[in-house]
Amino acid sequence: MERHATDRTCVALAGRAGDPRVGEAMRVLARHLLAQGYGVKVAADEPLVLHGEGARTVLEPDPKMDVNLVVAVGGDGTMLHAARMAALADVPVLGVNRGRLGFLADVGPDKMIESVEDALAGRCLAERRMLLAAHLLADGRSVDALGLNDVVVTKRETGRTVDVRTWVNGIYVNTHGGDGFIVATPTGSTAYALSCGGPIVHPSLDAIVLVPVSPHTLSDRPIVVPAGSVIEIELSDRFDTRAQVACDGNVLCDLEPGVRLRIERAQVSATLLHPPGHDYYRILRSKLHWGRGTREGQPPGA
Repeated sequence: MERHATDRTCVALAGRAGDPRVGEAMRVLARHLLAQGYGVKVAADEPLVLHGEGARTVLEPDPKMDVNLVVAVGGDGTMLHAARMAALADVPVLGVNRGRLGFLADVGPDKMIESVEDALAGRCLAERRMLLAAHLLADGRSVDALGLNDVVVTKRETGRTVDVRTWVNGIYVNTHGGDGFIVATPTGSTAYALSCGGPIVHPSLDAIVLVPVSPHTLSDRPIVVPAGSVIEIELSDRFDTRAQVACDGNVLCDLEPGVRLRIERAQVSATLLHPPGHDYYRILRSKLHWGRGTREGQPPGA
């Protein structure tokens, strides 16, 4: 992975400023950056109160915002939103974890200022992550969205199932009966796809993971396909079939029978910054609780 050096002097902070833990961390970081002479823009759900200290709050940031770094403060949901925003602006994003899991936001609050300084000085590790682009027609309008984790077709009613037909590069794959279907990136392979039995795919691989959700046929297993594949999904025309499409957990629209959802690799990608010494497998061990309670502890140096 290459190192990313920055040459501009403005930082965007993204997070839920209304959350006391998140808002306080954002204020601490904003004050530090302003004191160091950096410009600060805040992409938040509400203005970040700094008592007129010079930060500009932008409720709906322009994808072409003139910044050299986005810092996401919060949980992985905040990181997903910030990564999509940063990808459109072609700037890197660093995640500060103030949520629960912290798979993507891997900087602890105690290392926040140090890590941001490392990022601005080009000392962080830069990692390119692919995004998915979803497209369909809903109610006569075009619906397009980007996803860093996944695009999901899911049933809308408890107790009912859906039949989902899939194609890869125009070739019919299968009709999947169950609760839905997930199309995930390597980044998203450790999210919803993992809980549905999908494989963990290293983020450096160019691949897309196809995972049926609670399939009624036990042999209906996840498939890994090349990242250049075009996936199409359509509901079987069955009485009272109701499903919806979600991208990174955000519901886009309903999916009606006869309408094809098209998913492919996006033209933009996200650059995630990690602190020096970042170890992907250590994160897996920590977040997935591998090896807890075993007789043989970690090997020396782990």
